[in-house]
Amino acid sequence: MKKLPVLLLILCCTSLVACSKGQEINGHTTRTAFRSVKALKNRLSPDARIEFEVSFWMLRDSIKDEKEFLNTVDGKKPEEIIAMGKELYQQRKNSGFAGYEKYTSWEDMIAKFGKERIDQDNRRGQKEDPKDKANDVLYKL
Repeated sequence: MKKLPVLLLILCCTSLVACSKGQEINGHTTRTAFRSVKALKNRLSPDARIEFEVSFWMLRDSIKDEKEFLNTVDGKKPEEIIAMGKELYQQRKNSGFAGYEKYTSWEDMIAKFGKERIDQDNRRGQKEDPKDKANDVLYKL
C-alpha cells in the first residue's frame, strides 16, 4: 500500500515532464520536426500561423545542412522561430536578396502572404464544375 503513493508521484512527474515539451519543435529527425511544426501551427492563430510557417521555411532555405538546421530549430517555440525569421528577413533585405525588394517590411511581406493564402482558399472553393451538378445522383423525391 505504501508503494501506491510513490508510484502515483512518479507517474505525475513523468506526465508533467512529457507535457512541458508540447510547445516546442522536436528536431531529432526531419520527420519529427515537420510533424511537430504541423501540430504547432494548428494551435496558432491564423496571423501567427503564417508568420511561423514563413519563418520556418526561410530558416530551412537558409540552412542547407540538415543536421545544422535540426540543431537550430530543436527545442524552439513558435515565438522564437518567428523572431529568428524576422532577423533573417532583415539580414537578407539589407544584403539585397532577390525578391525582398518588393516588401517594405516584415509585416508587409506577411500581409501579402496572408492575402495570397486567402486568395488561394477562395479559388479552391470556386472549382465546382457545372457538369457535376447535372450528373448528381441524388434524386428529388
